Amino acid sequence: MGSLDAVEIIAAKRDGLPLTGEALSFLVDAFTHGQVPDYQMSAFLMAVCLRGMSVEETAALTGAMLRSGRTLAFPGLPRVGDKHSTGGVGDATSFLVGPVCAALGVAVPMIAGRGLGHTGGTVDKLESIPGLRTDLSPSEMEAQVRAVGLCMAGQSAEIAPADRRLYALRDVTCTVESVPLIAASIMSKKLAEGLDALVMDVKCGRGAFMKDEAGARELARTIVEIGAAHGVRVTALLTAMDQPLGRAAGNALEIAEAAALLCGEEPPGTAELLSLSLELSAHLVFLSGAALSVDEARGLARRALASGRAFEVFSRMVAAQGGDASVLERPERLPQALVRRVVAARETGFVTRLDALGLGKACVRLGAGRLRLDDRIDPAAGMIFLAREGDAVKAGEPVLELHAASESLIDAVLPLVDEAVAVGPQAPPIGLLMRGVLSAVC
Repeated sequence: MGSLDAVEIIAAKRDGLPLTGEALSFLVDAFTHGQVPDYQMSAFLMAVCLRGMSVEETAALTGAMLRSGRTLAFPGLPRVGDKHSTGGVGDATSFLVGPVCAALGVAVPMIAGRGLGHTGGTVDKLESIPGLRTDLSPSEMEAQVRAVGLCMAGQSAEIAPADRRLYALRDVTCTVESVPLIAASIMSKKLAEGLDALVMDVKCGRGAFMKDEAGARELARTIVEIGAAHGVRVTALLTAMDQPLGRAAGNALEIAEAAALLCGEEPPGTAELLSLSLELSAHLVFLSGAALSVDEARGLARRALASGRAFEVFSRMVAAQGGDASVLERPERLPQALVRRVVAARETGFVTRLDALGLGKACVRLGAGRLRLDDRIDPAAGMIFLAREGDAVKAGEPVLELHAASESLIDAVLPLVDEAVAVGPQAPPIGLLMRGVLSAVC
């Protein structure tokens, strides 16, 4: 390609030519420092979206984004790992996986995000706990992980700043749905955590960003290979996201649900959330070297939960970040909705559809998410699912309960809810939650 030049790099990718790591490093560094304007980087992103990238190129792009900022470091800690999900509805797994793994000796420095589209965000959910801070500096994260074993914080301006700028461009240039760009965005932040091991929950289905299993598998394989290229062990679980994962969708509602499971309770409708959380925990514990097999790690994870050790770790984390840890045992102290309304089955039969996408959009409109970047979150808004797909219901029996700040908000989402929920005369086929596991040795 000769001397490095942004126009030449864009043209090469437009023409489907492979890019060197040197070229990608130059482009990302120049963009981060304002030497490549937004319009040129937008052209590059569109070229990637249309032409794709090899795994080698994607790993090099990830490395360039990673090097644009600071990375966390944990010298002397034998096991550092994390879990990441590609986004779903009613997914409170982070609040179980992090504490379980930390209780088993895996340090977890989780950099999490806010809600995106119809999916909930770990940071928004955590901030429903009174007083809890998520705006921790890298130094604060490092100190807390050493003291508690677990930290959950938002991405600071010092971590992968190139990713923050690139994502803002992707969001307004129709280049979000590109596997290389998605994978590089995820992994630049995860690698910045200083990890030895990462377990990914790559979702597919109606409520996932990847609607089909083939696309989810491609993303999972790319992430695993990026990890291997950077010396980080990665296992990706492919999981279904057709109906909400847990019993609750919303911010305080999901914290309350996770707290109940950490306290040893198993409320109705939480079986899949619990089983997936334990499976993700087991894979991370094994991958980090804290167990000799995934089977052994499954037993360790169950015992860490049942013994209360995971709850203790989560309580300590909440307190360390300024939160009121008493709400974990007294959920009535969490934000409570002013208005609640039950949606009942209109006929006798079986629940044939609880569409995660439609219900996620309804949650956003109830106030649990954002329609615009500057929208304020209502921490109490959301919904409780009182039935699952395949459950038998009678006409008039409750299927879900809506939580909001006003009757008008609930009235406005009822058409979305009616479209997302269906009852029919025959029980539907229920697919497997777990669709596959991908891993690589590095």
